[in-house]
Amino acid sequence: MDGTGTTTEGDQTVTRDEKQHEGAPVADAGREQPGIDGQGGAAARDVSRVTRDVLDDAVVRSVEGAVSSRECGAVVTFRGVVRDVDGGRDVTGLDYEAHPDATEVLRRCCAAVSAETGLRVAAVHRYGVLTIGDVALVASVASGHRAEAFAACSLLVERIKAEVPIWKRQHFTDGDSEWVGL
Repeated sequence: MDGTGTTTEGDQTVTRDEKQHEGAPVADAGREQPGIDGQGGAAARDVSRVTRDVLDDAVVRSVEGAVSSRECGAVVTFRGVVRDVDGGRDVTGLDYEAHPDATEVLRRCCAAVSAETGLRVAAVHRYGVLTIGDVALVASVASGHRAEAFAACSLLVERIKAEVPIWKRQHFTDGDSEWVGL
């Protein structure tokens, strides 16, 4: 990215704002947000949301970029990945259902954790049909030091799991399925 907030991708020139997702400023206890590249410039936009989109490396970079800044020596990112076993049973995949207000609730969780810790936080949760190895949740926290970033990231993940209205249906190799989080 050059100093003007543009970058060349293939044969296209893309501005910083075109690379970001829509939303409100990232929750960070009221501090001004740097640009998505962490170098200042245009304010970062909140990437926190619930989506059907695949949570690939570009999404992870976007979430990390939204919380990163020059004064932060630690960026901790959690990826919740669909595993092939739960409770001793073989899992073939998951279906996530999300309430229409799930993004709003997720953003409130981020804002609350940010207010409690004074740190910059963001998260994206996927819903829909996921297979083994798919990323279901990306949560990221930036701070001056690693210990507080790890603690805040754990708090953020637990808060999201407890409060965001997303329900998981697990499918097992024996053809059975069960809902979790109802």
